[in-house]
Amino acid sequence: MNTPTDNAAGPLHIDVLSIMSQVVYGSVGNTITVPLLQRLGLSVAAVPTVVLSNTPHYPSIHGGAIPADWFAGYLDDLVARDALTRLRAVVVGYLGSHAQFDALLDWWERGQARPAQPLLIIDPVMGDHDHGVYVDPSLVQTYRERLAGRATGLTPNGFELAQLTGMPVDSIDEVVEAARSLLVGHTQWVAVTSAAPAGCADDEMKIVVITRSGVDVLAHPRLPLAPKGTGDLFTASIAAGLLSGHSIVEAATQAYGEVLSALRRTQAAGCSELMLPLAVI
Repeated sequence: MNTPTDNAAGPLHIDVLSIMSQVVYGSVGNTITVPLLQRLGLSVAAVPTVVLSNTPHYPSIHGGAIPADWFAGYLDDLVARDALTRLRAVVVGYLGSHAQFDALLDWWERGQARPAQPLLIIDPVMGDHDHGVYVDPSLVQTYRERLAGRATGLTPNGFELAQLTGMPVDSIDEVVEAARSLLVGHTQWVAVTSAAPAGCADDEMKIVVITRSGVDVLAHPRLPLAPKGTGDLFTASIAAGLLSGHSIVEAATQAYGEVLSALRRTQAAGCSELMLPLAVI
């Protein structure tokens, strides 16, 4: 007969909570961020927001958004398991509904059984210049009304920055001005991907990192492929860099290097889905 002892096993402590989409086939959301973060030595819990057979650009798709009560229960049960007492970061990507965002903020603001100041890094996924808004419009409105000042940092693309702020983002100066309007409350930085694309050369793209003390423009090569999941990989890589002690500019530089490595491996393999590089860059 087994009896409890002082040496009873404790909980699995989570470093990073990754709240993103999940697919059966492909490399987006938690399907790619969890392997990356684990490869970098972090303990990760993955909370799915949607579970899909594949991304929607394929001719068939099955699955859908996780019900809001399930989603809230996943977060609460992590607390109940004492898994988050050493939590260092929460990374948020694609959300399936505005009700999920409300549940997430409610859970975050209750602050149960976790350290006082883990990072909260949000990629406010709403759409892009090529496809417009591709989430529920009510989620866009929720982001506009409730996101400001809550996250440690944000990783919108240029289109999403315009949606969040209602401001023009056609030039780097406009991107900086719009991003600075988001530096309120707890928000310390904004890293804008695909910034001001009309002002870029054909073979380059730009990331603009805006903090309360400065602006850094990071130019990087544009490769001739666009698999899904690069934004998720970039956001998770930034989190890993910050947890390693890097500044946000250093973390963003490391993150786009990680994305470029993944894209080059994907291109070399002739694959339509994003592939992680085999080793840490």
